[in-house]
Amino acid sequence: MPTYNKLVRDKIPQIIESKGKKISTKVLNDEDYIKYLKVKAYEELDEYCSAETDGEAVEELADLLEIIRALAKQHGSSIEEVEAVRIEKAEKRGGFEEKVFLIRVEDYFQ
Repeated sequence: MPTYNKLVRDKIPQIIESKGKKISTKVLNDEDYIKYLKVKAYEELDEYCSAETDGEAVEELADLLEIIRALAKQHGSSIEEVEAVRIEKAEKRGGFEEKVFLIRVEDYFQ
């Protein structure tokens, strides 16, 4: 019997049980929930980086977005507030659309 010890989407236990399997779960406290959301974010980011097609990439980005939504809520915010902060930062510092790659910065001594 495999042991996973990982955060899963809410309906995964019911899906597994519907296949005639017995499962063991627990509800995490807030501290552990944030901890395992962070672990899950790394897992999904790794899966995104390994994606071989645009479709797979979008699927993994959707998983990352779901984790970001959950983390925002856990921090007393919302995805809308996160988006507002993103827009504010983009207005001040730009986004990543121009694909600028910084190579070096040198100090000027005058």
